[in-house]
Amino acid sequence: MPVPNNNAAFARKGSNVQKVPGAKSTKAATKKKDEEEAVETGTGWEEWSQGKALVRPPDQMELTEAELKEDITRILTANNPHAPQNIVRYSIKERSYKPINVVDQMAVHCVLEGSLVHQDSEEARKLRVKEGLAQEIATVDATAESEGEKAEASVNPVVDGGDVEEAGDEDRPDSAVSRINKKEPKVTNQFNFSNRASQTLNNPMRDRICQTEPPPRSSFSATANQWEIYDAYVQELQKQEKNKEKQKGTHSQKDNGKSKKVMLMETQSEDVTKWTMASKILERTISQNTFDDIAQDFKYFEDASDEFREQEGTLLPLWKFQYDKAKTLSVTALCWNNKYQDLFAVGLGSYNFSRQGCGMLLFYSLKNPAFPEYIYPTSSGVMCLDIHAQHSHLVAVGFYDGCVAVYSLKEEGQEPVYKSTAKTGKHTDPVWQVRWQSDDMDNNHNFYSVSSDGRVVSWTLVKNELVFTDIIRLTLNGAVSEGTEGAQAPSIASGTSFDFHKQIDYMFLVGTEEGKIHKCSKTYSSQFLETYDAHSMAVDTVKWNYFHPKVFVSCSSDWTVKIWDHTINTPMFVFDLQAAVGDVAWSPYSSTVFAAVTTDGTVHVFDLSVNKYEAICQQLVVDKKKTKLTHVEFNPIHPVIIVGDDRGYVTSFKLSPNLRKKPKAKKGHELPKGPEVEVAKMEKLLSLLREPDQNSG
Repeated sequence: MPVPNNNAAFARKGSNVQKVPGAKSTKAATKKKDEEEAVETGTGWEEWSQGKALVRPPDQMELTEAELKEDITRILTANNPHAPQNIVRYSIKERSYKPINVVDQMAVHCVLEGSLVHQDSEEARKLRVKEGLAQEIATVDATAESEGEKAEASVNPVVDGGDVEEAGDEDRPDSAVSRINKKEPKVTNQFNFSNRASQTLNNPMRDRICQTEPPPRSSFSATANQWEIYDAYVQELQKQEKNKEKQKGTHSQKDNGKSKKVMLMETQSEDVTKWTMASKILERTISQNTFDDIAQDFKYFEDASDEFREQEGTLLPLWKFQYDKAKTLSVTALCWNNKYQDLFAVGLGSYNFSRQGCGMLLFYSLKNPAFPEYIYPTSSGVMCLDIHAQHSHLVAVGFYDGCVAVYSLKEEGQEPVYKSTAKTGKHTDPVWQVRWQSDDMDNNHNFYSVSSDGRVVSWTLVKNELVFTDIIRLTLNGAVSEGTEGAQAPSIASGTSFDFHKQIDYMFLVGTEEGKIHKCSKTYSSQFLETYDAHSMAVDTVKWNYFHPKVFVSCSSDWTVKIWDHTINTPMFVFDLQAAVGDVAWSPYSSTVFAAVTTDGTVHVFDLSVNKYEAICQQLVVDKKKTKLTHVEFNPIHPVIIVGDDRGYVTSFKLSPNLRKKPKAKKGHELPKGPEVEVAKMEKLLSLLREPDQNSG
């Protein structure tokens, strides 16, 4: 680093101080003094330069020699770190927002607009010419003034000669005057060809097309010959003669009025939909008048003979529901509507795999047993159904071909609003049970299904399609397969029924064709929570108790009905009904009452609080040799049950007072009410059968 010559500076400073106006001193004295000051100044500079040292900050990192010599490579890229990467623009062609792949990475830090022109260009040459013209104009003005003065002093011939020369100069194309008068065209800049115009972003072109339906057209062609023209004239003459005859008398006037009414009736279109509600009310009124005695029994009849039977009860037959087109089908599913307690749905199909065909979904009302309220024919047999508890117009249906569908009673037509296909994960075997569940986090309706292919599937109603999710795959060895690769055909267990817990949302039971019942969880699908060796044949039905959170019932074709506590692996009650059991159902009014139907045509009603060993009602309701009972269901409010058979008939029965008896209250004590009473009643029965350590647990 070069050392600045500060001595000279100090010397100059000293000399400036010595120069005072009016003071005169000798040159020798001033020179000597300057040298002394320079010497003093030089010594001070050395001391200042030697005392200067580098000061390290206290938090500076100390590096070794190897680390100091290490080369650290930093690569500079042209990418702008502040450039956005998530810009989207609306595509009119695809009618959606699309991300932009190309992002402008240029960042402008400084802009200077210059006026540099290349010296060899045409524009530079013209600029130099213009600069030369300006100088020539100045010289021409100066010479013109001098010549003018000379012209005034000179004679006329000299002036004329000067004019001729000036005129000659103006006529030359390369003269300065001609260059001044001539306007040269504007030259564009070589570095910017926009002629100093501002460039703006052009808006994208948008095509607006309006599509309309073409007007209806009809092509008419006919051959007009003399005979057709003659017949047309004859018909017109006959009409005119008839009109003249009608206008003659009063009789003709009356006839004319009738003809006008007929013409008006023919021209007006009959809208049947306006009369549907009125005709339905009229049909129900006629039906209630026809079956008035049954309606009176449903409302008021109580079997007085129950007082003399002690514990036994009876079933009073009420209405019988049938549809002529469904005589060859079996009743495969029954379900009451929770909102409209008089309405129930019936699924019709066939349990015989060799006689599979079309099915049917019917809706009956107790107000009109003569004809169904809704009819939905199906291409495959209906195996199961369930009506949504809150949205009573939605019905989930499972078919024999493995499909599931959702019907809406609000929609017109006979087709389902949702239906699964092979692309959307339908089952490969018959669907034996469907159950609605509470809505998911996005408020989408969803339901579950179980099939013989071993899958328990969750179906979600999203917009116009069903979205499926496999919950569990059943296997014979008790473990749950997590993928399709490890699931081999021999190890798959066939699911036949399932039911969800009433209080615990994630817990559910699955009955299999091998006779086992698995307790499963929605959130834990790696293995079963518990497995019960329930029956020796397929589990036809498994249902949780409406009141007690630990109790469920199961039935099978091995003639047995079993009551279980899900915390114990062995059944609490076992009932042998001497025939294959088709279905079992808990009553909605008592925790200890349930009903079962068998293939010999008998309905069995149990009340465990009255008799723990046998049914308090065993009644044959159909022909024992020809008809088999398939399903039973309790009405949610009324003391009525409906029973379906394999001939497509649904029969309703009223329970006698002994079948819905309530415990008598003691004197001076009110009878307690509520679900806690029902839970305590069932718990009292279970405590008698449990071991002491189980009761304490």
